[in-house]
Order: sequence, then C-alpha cells, then structure tokens
Amino acid sequence: MITIDGITPSADIRAQLANEGTPVLLGFSRGKDSLAAWLALREAGCEVIPYHLYLVPGLKFVEDSLAFYEDFFDTQIINLPHPSLYRWLNSFLFQPPERLAIIEAAQFPEPTYEEIAGMLRDDFDLPDAWNADGVRAADSPNRRMAMVTHGPQREHLRKVSAVWDWRIADVRAALKRHNCPLPPEYEWFARSFDGMDYRFLAPIKENAPDDYQRILDWFPLADLEIFRRGLQP
Repeated sequence: MITIDGITPSADIRAQLANEGTPVLLGFSRGKDSLAAWLALREAGCEVIPYHLYLVPGLKFVEDSLAFYEDFFDTQIINLPHPSLYRWLNSFLFQPPERLAIIEAAQFPEPTYEEIAGMLRDDFDLPDAWNADGVRAADSPNRRMAMVTHGPQREHLRKVSAVWDWRIADVRAALKRHNCPLPPEYEWFARSFDGMDYRFLAPIKENAPDDYQRILDWFPLADLEIFRRGLQP
C-alpha cells in the first residue's frame, strides 16, 4: 500500500465507518476497484448499499454480471441511469437527424453524482450516509494529486475513497482471497464497460452481438465509430 503524509490510511477509515454503524453507499461500476472497495468494506464490518449506474439500458452482459454479484454478496444492487446516458442523449451522440427534435423536446435532466447519492440517502432515510468509491491514488498521477489535494474523505460531500491507498497488487489479493471473479468484459477490453468509443464498441460487437444491437437501438449511428476505424490504415 502507498502512504501520503498527513492522510489517514484506508484501513483506519474503514474502521471508522464500521464504528459509526451507518450503512455506506457504494458506487459499484462492476470494475476491479469497486469490487475491492466492497470486499474491504465488508471485511471491516460495514453494511454496504451498492448502486450501479448503467450507460445503456438493458445490456445483457451488464445485467447478468449484476445478478451474479447480487448472489455473490447476497445483496440487492440498485440499478440507475448513469449521468453520461443523459449527457450523451442531450448532445445527440450517434443520433440520426429524425431523432433530434424528439430528444430536445424531452429535456432530459443531467443529474450529478452527488445528486444521485443525495436521492439514495433520501430514499433510505440515511441523511448522513457516506458515499464510497474505489478510487485509488496509485491508479494515475491525477488521482494521486486529487488525493493529496482533497484527501480520501470529503466531509461536505460525505464522499469517501474506501481503498485509496491500495496498489493493484492489493486489489488482486482481495479478489483472490474472496474468490471474486471480474465481469466478462475484462476479457474483452480489460476493464468494465465505460464509454461509447471503439475500444468498447468493437469488442462488444464481436462478443455480444445482441447487446451491440441494443446499443444501436439507443445510439443508431454508433456503427460509424467502427466504420471510421476500419477506413484507417
């Protein structure tokens, strides 16, 4: 694990969360870091309320893995639209001309992550619940800088990075210790589904054609992303 002067180790933070006795919200992307955060919080004795934010409604490989992790953790996972879904629609991403007026008339909201967490606190009547994530300082220079600047706990947002000081070896060790597998798309693009670009679209088209068609139902011109890459030498 890494250390940063003046910043509380994540093990101490998790112990503090457990001692508070209030359930902890967890933004669960199905990725390795959010899985590690869930396992670490559970080891510390925290009750976790996980929520997942879907980028495209009804993708089978996403829903199947959510069902798997609900069984694995014996916990219901709340599944809500991702802010990016609204943002993509409002910006007409991969939309044909005939849809633009309809989308504009819909006036989709663009909720923030904090607003989503606030809504969940209201629904569960947990006004002071911490909202945890799996952000790690070792993941990138920008994340380390953010951790140095803001710390792993932001009281005004009730936001906490539950495994902020873990290295990738610590993540892998936790997954191995609990025999917790990664979702199938790690075999396709080495991470959880996280965008509407070629890195994700081409492997989904190859490995999950029905889900790729589902993406096209919502974003009909997404095929142009693959077509464009196909024209490049």
